[in-house]
Amino acid sequence: MAEFKQAPPGAPLLVQGTVWLENRFPTLFAEYKKHMSEYYAPKNFNWMYFFGSLALLVLVIQIVTGIFLTMNYKPDAGLAFASVEYIMRDVPWGWLIRYLHSTGASAFFVVVYLHMWRGFVYGSYRKPRELVWIFGCLIFLALMGEAFMGYLLPWGQMSYWGAQVIINLFSAIPFIGPDLAILIRGDYVVGDATLNRFFAFHVIAIPLVLLGLVVAHLLALHDVGSNNPDGIEIKARTDPKTGIPLDGIPFHPYYTVHDLIGVGVFLLVFCAVVFFAPELGGNFLEYNNFIPADPLKTPTHIAPVWYFTPYYSMLRATTDDLVTILVGLTLVGGVLALLFGGLSTRGKVVLGVAAVALAALLETFDAKFWGVVVMGAAVLIFFALPWLDRSPVKSIRYRPRWNLVLYAAFVVDFVVLGYYGMKPPSPVGALVSQAGTLFYFAFFVLMPWWSRLGQFRPVPARVVYKPH
Repeated sequence: MAEFKQAPPGAPLLVQGTVWLENRFPTLFAEYKKHMSEYYAPKNFNWMYFFGSLALLVLVIQIVTGIFLTMNYKPDAGLAFASVEYIMRDVPWGWLIRYLHSTGASAFFVVVYLHMWRGFVYGSYRKPRELVWIFGCLIFLALMGEAFMGYLLPWGQMSYWGAQVIINLFSAIPFIGPDLAILIRGDYVVGDATLNRFFAFHVIAIPLVLLGLVVAHLLALHDVGSNNPDGIEIKARTDPKTGIPLDGIPFHPYYTVHDLIGVGVFLLVFCAVVFFAPELGGNFLEYNNFIPADPLKTPTHIAPVWYFTPYYSMLRATTDDLVTILVGLTLVGGVLALLFGGLSTRGKVVLGVAAVALAALLETFDAKFWGVVVMGAAVLIFFALPWLDRSPVKSIRYRPRWNLVLYAAFVVDFVVLGYYGMKPPSPVGALVSQAGTLFYFAFFVLMPWWSRLGQFRPVPARVVYKPH
């Protein structure tokens, strides 16, 4: 049995209380040391490393405000919209809680997209952090499911019809589609059963999964250590006496204080939106969602919330003509990967068979089904990123300059797809969305080829750090 620690004579009450707690809960202090005070992070973190802690902050905001909202919300098709209005108008500070929650949903996707982008450009998905990246992608999927199910709960026009459109997409899946759509709805139409099951998933099931994935993400990260803007493994150079990385500093107090700067800036922007523009021109809260759901009156234009619109744009862009083009590009991409991908013989055989099989399948099913596949593949392809990137260096800092232009073009493409996903269908929008969809997938599919091209700069032995 471990010996009890003794507080120094005359120690302050806080110190005495800390010693008393440590004697009775040593596991807590051991985990605190492992994940905070004795977890050594690279000393060259920049502002792009704020977004992980900000995502955790927004998760707490969403959980706390969600608890208060459920105290007055009625998951009933006949009462849901009125209960939201009651929260907004009659519950003390209810309007603030609702706006914090609705703005928090969009803020969550803002910080998660930026967090993913930082990992993207600095190669944080590369060995040995593949599992950290996969857990992060699973968090993203869970977050999308949570947001979609929460989108139905206000029971306004956009909630109802948006859910109607998205759920009906599942009916396009061959063989099981119609039954799957009924299973999701709980009925033959979106109604009270749909609202109840979405409420249960939104409030209980998915948040539990989300919390578990966040814990797994952090544990996996702290096991292998954090990446840095140089993409250098700081554990490779340690002090021979202490074993501490030469380029590492304790996460607490250095980065806990450092992150407070990001938290302060974020809260200023977040509160400005909450108090002055909670709808943000109809992008955070659509105008049609302030109208009760009416199954007999379809809005003139149905579109999801902004954070889903890039994928919705890809869904609408998938026509018969685009499917034919995809067949050709799939075969070309397979050939290039076979020739320049650096794959083993077994890998080449598997890839060749997969490319031919995919091309055959593309010609078998209709465009509606492939629209659903394209939309899903646009998200799932992130899981493959650790194995698609064949670059000899991790960070964008030491890759060819044209890589930065290519990455910037990817961001512009994603934003343009999101913009046209918000707009009503048009010939120009369809053409731009099709081109954007092709570029989106070409970026990933051809990555084993283009990520190896060009002149790579030498990576320094130790991190490049400039005090600021």
